[in-house]
Amino acid sequence: MRKFNTSFPGYNKGEVNSFVNNVTVEYESMLNNLKSKDREIESLKKELSHYKELESTLNRAILIAEESSQNIKKTAFDESKIIIENAKKNASRIINNSLIKAEKVQNAADDLKRQVAQYKRKYKDILENQLEEIERFDLDN
Repeated sequence: MRKFNTSFPGYNKGEVNSFVNNVTVEYESMLNNLKSKDREIESLKKELSHYKELESTLNRAILIAEESSQNIKKTAFDESKIIIENAKKNASRIINNSLIKAEKVQNAADDLKRQVAQYKRKYKDILENQLEEIERFDLDN
């Protein structure tokens, strides 16, 4: 604490005025500094609030992205199952069609064999009849 010199009617007016001026200047400086700090605090609070909102938004975006990823995986898995089932059905259909065609070809081949056998029998019968006719012709002469 500061002590003042005394003079005739009390303390020295010059020293007291000087001290009061110094205190006033220092008080105003501290007051301005406090106001500046208050403004800085408010600015930082706003900035912190902005970053908290941004963090919240990013967290929601991450959750949405994770949900979307899960949905996409599930959809892809479901679609792959459908594709595999369709491929199996198509494979079965193709195999069945091939078996039917193979059976038709086999039946056609069997028919051709029968026709060839019939043709051979008829041709053999014709030849035998012709030989009999030739032999009769020889006998009649």
